Amino acid sequence: MIMAQSTKLNMSFILDAYNRIHELKYVFIVMLFLLYTIIIMANALIIYVTYIERKLHKPMYFFICNMACINVYGGTAVAPFVITRFLTGDYQITWVSCIAQIFCIYTYGGCDITNLTVMAYDRYISICYPLMYEKKVTPTIVIIYIAFTWLFPFFRFSITLSLTANIDICGIIIEKVYCDNYSVVKLSCSDISYYNIFGTTMIFFSVVLPFFIIFYSYLRIIFICLKLTKRGRDKLFSTCVPHLMALLNFIIGSSFELFQSRFDMRHVPYTLRIILSLYFLILSPIINPVIYGMRTQAIKEAIIRKLCNKLYQRKSVAICQS
Repeated sequence: MIMAQSTKLNMSFILDAYNRIHELKYVFIVMLFLLYTIIIMANALIIYVTYIERKLHKPMYFFICNMACINVYGGTAVAPFVITRFLTGDYQITWVSCIAQIFCIYTYGGCDITNLTVMAYDRYISICYPLMYEKKVTPTIVIIYIAFTWLFPFFRFSITLSLTANIDICGIIIEKVYCDNYSVVKLSCSDISYYNIFGTTMIFFSVVLPFFIIFYSYLRIIFICLKLTKRGRDKLFSTCVPHLMALLNFIIGSSFELFQSRFDMRHVPYTLRIILSLYFLILSPIINPVIYGMRTQAIKEAIIRKLCNKLYQRKSVAICQS
């Protein structure tokens, strides 16, 4: 039966995945709570040291700080929701909440890949045109780039979501622990050929084109590095490795989501499928700050210095009180 547009606001989807892992709900609650806490703390630490340390007031670190903000946004889109569903035992989600969750999840992915593209361009200018870097990457340009990493995905996916919101729905069962766009579109009983054409076009601009820019940037960086001494190569690669690891993290997470949405995964244990579906939204926002905290020397030193100062201050207070 086709759902009329006027009745969509009153409809709800059943998130069937919760029923299949109900016996493990307390394990998921504890793990998600711990992981979400780590997401907030790890990314907040990156944001804090970037803000407080004047040595980190440079374009590259502002983009890293922006990535930390994106990580918090992405982790918050799902983790609190899943924990709440398990605690209340209510495994339904309204149409409006589903649309809002889809928007948050997909704009998170869009902001992530856009920010990675901007960071690749920043490294390309810094390494290939070092004498022009300060002219090309001014504070104003940095603000524009950061605004672009948020506004472009929000604008792009607003169009996609408006198309999703207008399709006719014939089912209410979603086999996940959260709403995603593909699962909702699969429930459509109307002609969505126009939707597929638009989706393919948007994939080119939001995925294929950014990866081409990143690939080209690092290809040029590699050619430059091959002409340098070993010490110079090591120094340049050390600034690029965290970004490449973050890019790999994005590819792995998005690949898990793509495979589960497009291919038959019934041969994979259901609990593992749930974990893999949460990788992009829970584990990825944890891995990124760890990568930059451990592999970026300036951030690592700033974090260690701040922690040592805190410990020293506490020790001094304890001695004075004794």
